[in-house]
Amino acid sequence: MQFLYPNVLFFMLIPTILLAFFITTNKKNIEKYFTKEALSKLQVANKFLSQSSRNILFFIAILLMIISLARPVLDKKEKEIKQDINSYILALDVSKSMFAQDLPPNRYTFAKTKLLNFIENSKDKEIGIILFSSSSYILSPLTQDITSLKELVKNLDNSIQLENGSEISTAIKTASKLLKNKTNKNLILLTDGTDKQEFKEEIALANNLNINIYTIGMATNKKSAIKLNENQYLTDEKGNIVTVALNEQIKHLSLNTNAAYINFTFNNSDINQILQVIDEKKQKEKNDIKKYKVYTELFYFPLALALLILLIAFSSLPKLKYLPFVLLIFISTDTKASITDFKIIDKATTLYENQNYKEASKEFKKIAKNSEAHYNLANSLYKEKKYKEAIDEYKKVVTSNEDLEFKKLHNLGNSYTKINKLQDAIKMYEKALQIKKDKQTKENLEIVKKALEKNKQENQNNKNKQEDKNNQKENKKDKQKDKNQENSQKNEQKNQEEKNQEEKNENPKGNKQKEEKDSENLKEKKQENSKDKNSSLEKIKKEVPISDIEEKKWLKELENSSTVFLKKDEQKNTNSKW
Repeated sequence: MQFLYPNVLFFMLIPTILLAFFITTNKKNIEKYFTKEALSKLQVANKFLSQSSRNILFFIAILLMIISLARPVLDKKEKEIKQDINSYILALDVSKSMFAQDLPPNRYTFAKTKLLNFIENSKDKEIGIILFSSSSYILSPLTQDITSLKELVKNLDNSIQLENGSEISTAIKTASKLLKNKTNKNLILLTDGTDKQEFKEEIALANNLNINIYTIGMATNKKSAIKLNENQYLTDEKGNIVTVALNEQIKHLSLNTNAAYINFTFNNSDINQILQVIDEKKQKEKNDIKKYKVYTELFYFPLALALLILLIAFSSLPKLKYLPFVLLIFISTDTKASITDFKIIDKATTLYENQNYKEASKEFKKIAKNSEAHYNLANSLYKEKKYKEAIDEYKKVVTSNEDLEFKKLHNLGNSYTKINKLQDAIKMYEKALQIKKDKQTKENLEIVKKALEKNKQENQNNKNKQEDKNNQKENKKDKQKDKNQENSQKNEQKNQEEKNQEEKNENPKGNKQKEEKDSENLKEKKQENSKDKNSSLEKIKKEVPISDIEEKKWLKELENSSTVFLKKDEQKNTNSKW
């Protein structure tokens, strides 16, 4: 057995030793600050594994992981792989002459489409792409990633114009660099032939570098103007428009470099012929035989064992009863205060669990310094049924912990419900549900909504009942008032009769004369009353029709009724009487 990466063993040894040092020293520091009783509650106790045993398991697991990273292997073997690859460079002319419009829409765009067809038909080859004018630029080195090459070519700007003039020698030199590790070097030019008439230097350079240059003529024999932009054409020094045609002399470059020349076609026949000639005239490049080492891997054995040991170590951890309160200690900035507070937390927790909420609240108030402490205090106050104080403490809980925020809002909703502030309770429940879709919170919200609706209905009913009572009281008052008025009228009439009787007894003669006058007045008054009664009966008949029997009954009662008429005597003597 051997390790493929033995350095990992040495590099990981130092951090492992440091980890062991920190763990052991940290244990001693904790023992300085905590009493044995408090430390026994903080420590992870297990009847099967002690703290030291668990630490040993952790270190064994770490060592096994380090061994796995060093990659242990067995049975070293070597395999040979042979691979045949055809490689060539595609060079696109981007000089100004390529923007002549004898090919649709211009030579450059037509050559770009031809380049894409080359890539599509070369899926089993390595291809590199360069752009050239008076200088050359590498668009892509040799690669078999056909998809990426196509995307690069598609994204070329159709209005690209580098420098004026074409230097094929720069393209040859760049292709030589890209093909330096290849024995058979091929360069395919997509150009209009440039403006040179002789290519002796280029031929010599290509032969010296052992590069075969294939050319596809990307122009017609008809001269065409070079359009620079929408309203401008290329002109010479005298201002005359420059026209260019295919330079067929470029074929000598290809024929003298053991390659081939072909003029463009509107289909892919020019591409197929070039590729066919390349396959016929060159032997497929044979790469050096590559030897690959093959091993039987063993790393997964120590890795699996390490995971198993970690599982055993972690599975022995008991549920930490006081973990939330221990976290409060380390959140606090004052270390001494935190250590002192732990005993108070322990005492308050015990009181709370024993349902001694009043004493628990007193203890929690002593350490109410952060969100968790305020939350615990609020819970104790809620259990004491001090709902308003609990609400004040819940409002002091400001935290980014979504779980604690949810619990706070839920409990606030419960507290507001207890003091019958149902609108506020609904708001708290709705905010809690925005954080977490809890079934109990949703049920509480529905219950409170129903209770609020019921209260509104009861209030409305009570209001209606109160209005009815008030109306009844008003009616009783009115009846009593009418009764009192009737009684007063009767009393006045009785008093008046008594007074008249007394006057009659005192002056019988005067009374006699007066009675005669009164009788005459009464007769006149009866006649007037009868007329008024008849007129009133006529009105009543018009307003409310009555039967003949009822009419006779009323007339008879009016005739038999006695009317008392009193008038002041207008005599000037002082002894005037009523």
